[in-house]
Amino acid sequence: MSRNQRIALVIGALLVAVVAFVIANPGGGDDDDSDQAAQTTTTESSEPAPSTDETATPETPAEPAVTRIAVRGGEVAGGPKTITVTKGDRVRIVVTADAHDDMHLHGYDIEKPVEPGRPARFDFKANLEGQFEMESHVAEDAGRDPTVASLVVEPS
Repeated sequence: MSRNQRIALVIGALLVAVVAFVIANPGGGDDDDSDQAAQTTTTESSEPAPSTDETATPETPAEPAVTRIAVRGGEVAGGPKTITVTKGDRVRIVVTADAHDDMHLHGYDIEKPVEPGRPARFDFKANLEGQFEMESHVAEDAGRDPTVASLVVEPS
């Protein structure tokens, strides 16, 4: 391919990119649209910022919160956590530990190993209602309270 052909190809690609940007980015419009946008901005800035759930749309759902649990010396830092969600919600739990352990979420029957520097990551849809315990198998085997967290899934 000659130098001129390469330059023509690059210019053509840039032209296609510019046209695609103009088509995908609606702008311009009449003055009424810009006044409405300014009014919307003014209204939103005079009110407290909405929570993440209020701004979520079906096209862009809110990211589920991540519950972080740390197990140190065989004990849950701060005590066992209670995680409350609604049926159908996405659940994300990250468990870290300073020693090998196996975490088991009863009811959902999810079991994951955790190692120092290698957290156990639980990411699933809450499709069962009720209260479900997450337990440490190492604590249970040692005769300690194995409860790491309690997941409460409420009806939708």
